[in-house]
Amino acid sequence: MTCTRAVIHVHGGPEVIAWEEGPIPAPAAGEVLIEQSAIGLNFIDTYHRTGLYPIELPSGLGLEAAGRVTALHEGVTDLQVGDRVAYLGPSLGAYATHRVMPAAAVFKLPDSVSDEVAGAAILKAAITEGLVERCANVSAGDTVVVHAAAGGVGLIMVQWLAALGVTVIGTTSSAEKADLARKAGASHVIRYDQDEIVPAVRELTDGKGVSTVFDGVGKATFESSLQCLSPRGLLVSFGNASGAVDGVNLGVLAQHGSLYVTRPTLMHYYQTPQDRAAGIARVWDMLGSGKIEITIGQTYPLAEAAKAHIDLAARKTVGSSLLLP
Repeated sequence: MTCTRAVIHVHGGPEVIAWEEGPIPAPAAGEVLIEQSAIGLNFIDTYHRTGLYPIELPSGLGLEAAGRVTALHEGVTDLQVGDRVAYLGPSLGAYATHRVMPAAAVFKLPDSVSDEVAGAAILKAAITEGLVERCANVSAGDTVVVHAAAGGVGLIMVQWLAALGVTVIGTTSSAEKADLARKAGASHVIRYDQDEIVPAVRELTDGKGVSTVFDGVGKATFESSLQCLSPRGLLVSFGNASGAVDGVNLGVLAQHGSLYVTRPTLMHYYQTPQDRAAGIARVWDMLGSGKIEITIGQTYPLAEAAKAHIDLAARKTVGSSLLLP
């Protein structure tokens, strides 16, 4: 058997994704070898490919995947050959049939979570856990806006918030996506292809605005996100689907009501072993209990990763996407 993995030597469009074949790697001290069964596709993968998020080249792609431990170094004691596992980074290289990973970065899967769900959702669910429960610290009775509410993170976040008793106003770009957001638990959905977001949010909240906006879109929604907030509200800006936010005048925050803005990074919330253990336990609980149902909207053969990137950038995908080795 051989290992097939994606590699990029230059930044650029989907066409820069190349494939290499070689021997299956052997784990070194503190490492395990995973035969991968389900690989998650995320918008951040396109940022690494294009260079929006600079990475050292050549590089692999992809952060999350699930599979089975097929070999481990003799010093690894917390995992065994045959264990079902998943990971969410921090290093790139998930677009591969086999992967050597530090044992400390791998999470054992409970029986209640399938490989497909873990591969499609571990990173997105961990992002949601960190943003909702530790970054924004929302509470039952709050009203929030979730942009791109039918996306991979969006659908998980809407369900998570609804499970906490939060009123969710989702934004989407089509009738199909609006239906998905409502089924996920959004109390209201704004079709931004038809209506202006800010007036609609103000009308839904009797002019008060919302306590928190979760914005994974970036440049195109930054200003409207600020205008949706109530005084001292929080904008959680966690993605750049429409481009990076730049040229920010901090005085705008005062004009809109002494607002707060944060640009969180997942690994700062999963930095210590204690943070990681607590965060992933919460993720497995929400996924395994059925409070969060993962919508796998589309699957692609691993070799068609470039097509998956094209569809993702064109917003042709719904829910989570998987690459299958």
